[in-house]
Amino acid sequence: MRSAPRRCRLSGALLVAGAVVGLATAGPAQAQEYRYWAFWDGAAGGSWKYATQGPATVRPDDGAVAGFRFTVSADSAAAGKPRAAADFADICRATPAKEGRKRIGIVIDFGTARDAAGGERPPEVRTECAQVSEDASAGDALAAVARPLRYDSNALLCAIAGYPKSGCAEQVKDSGGAEGSGASRAAGRPGGSAGADSSAGDDGGPSAGLLGGAAVVAVLGAAAVWQARRRRG
Repeated sequence: MRSAPRRCRLSGALLVAGAVVGLATAGPAQAQEYRYWAFWDGAAGGSWKYATQGPATVRPDDGAVAGFRFTVSADSAAAGKPRAAADFADICRATPAKEGRKRIGIVIDFGTARDAAGGERPPEVRTECAQVSEDASAGDALAAVARPLRYDSNALLCAIAGYPKSGCAEQVKDSGGAEGSGASRAAGRPGGSAGADSSAGDDGGPSAGLLGGAAVVAVLGAAAVWQARRRRG
């Protein structure tokens, strides 16, 4: 007479586990995309690595390369990389070293016509060698070679060399929400271009899959313990 309630409890535990698996594996219905300046660090072999800090925070060493790409994406995994190599020797070959100063290669990729808003035409990719003070940030180096820069009230980088003329990390139409400047705070995280530190992830927190997986392990573990106790009884 006692076995039926136990089977019901075990079945209930497995049903909960199945439900959690479904939640863990189900992704968002549609990721919202934003139009923004993504910030990249130059890596070995001229490649690019998505920056984990904003340009106003990171202070590159002499010989580093910083990249900026105007892009449309929902998170760092989909952000466009600069289309010129992070090649310091090539970018700064005409700028000799100077005592008390450092050289930082700057790559500015204004994106494609598809990335542009309001019919703007993106300029060609630019490479510059910024020679700045030893304590200068990547943002300082960018300002030395690509003015005017435009920031919003939260120190989010909105425009480089005057591009784009308006807007700041706005939502892209037909991508899960109406276009509007109110999205700039959300885009500051995937963009990595805010003045403060920013995460390379889309929200800086653990993924739903990771949390869901942990819940599944906990539920199945409890069911296994119950089953073992039932057998011993």
